[in-house]
Amino acid sequence: MKTYLGELTFNTNSRGCDILDTVKGCAAGALHGGKGCYADCYAKNIADRYGFDFLKVKLRKLTQDEDQIMMLGFKDTDHANQIIRQIKNSTMPFVRIGEMGDPSYAWEHTLNVCEEISRCGKPIVIITKHWKEIPHALLPRVKALDLCINTSVSALDEPEEVEYRLAQFHRLKGVCHSVLRIVSCDFNTEHTEGLDRHLIQEELFKLRPHIDTVFRPNPGNPFLTRGVIRAKRVKFLRAEVLSSVRNPETYFGMCQACPDMCGVSL
Repeated sequence: MKTYLGELTFNTNSRGCDILDTVKGCAAGALHGGKGCYADCYAKNIADRYGFDFLKVKLRKLTQDEDQIMMLGFKDTDHANQIIRQIKNSTMPFVRIGEMGDPSYAWEHTLNVCEEISRCGKPIVIITKHWKEIPHALLPRVKALDLCINTSVSALDEPEEVEYRLAQFHRLKGVCHSVLRIVSCDFNTEHTEGLDRHLIQEELFKLRPHIDTVFRPNPGNPFLTRGVIRAKRVKFLRAEVLSSVRNPETYFGMCQACPDMCGVSL
């Protein structure tokens, strides 16, 4: 099985969003029998498809030379300047951290990278489930960077997970642009568990600001096969996929035309 490389790279995903993952991989990929969050982590699915060890968290740095990192920190100017040029030349109005890994595994490292790329003059969005809490000592740096932090949460989470993530969402409100990123579903309210999770979801959507994110389950997803959620096939980019979402009008296309812009526009 392949291990992610340690060099920071700038990529554009299939929806046209710019990604600069400071961390690749996530230990939560071991949940639900190795299927990850909600038994359908898209990042884990992609990693499995291409033969990467998703459970091994890898920090992505501006140089792969560990001795040079220790000696010079983020002074690999050629690499840094290349990343900055790529961000500036992109037509996307922001850059996102947290697609194929959760930056919360390395908050200080992530902020180091954010400070370096802040020279590009574009907003930086961090998407996280807060597997590790941002240390209090780092909050002034978060505030100085004026980050947009998306706290990912869902009624599919366990109650204690929802409570913890909401605490992080509220904690960051006075520090940065804190946005609740809700992975929503079309819950079957005739199912006991479906009704319980539906009620939790309705409470989540009362909070502001929030983004509604489509859940794309596989046909064998346990929430689907047990009847807790409903899903239907929809056109997504160049393919047809299963989709479960609270509001059928939720945006489902390329990022360039998205009204939410990962919370930057809210």
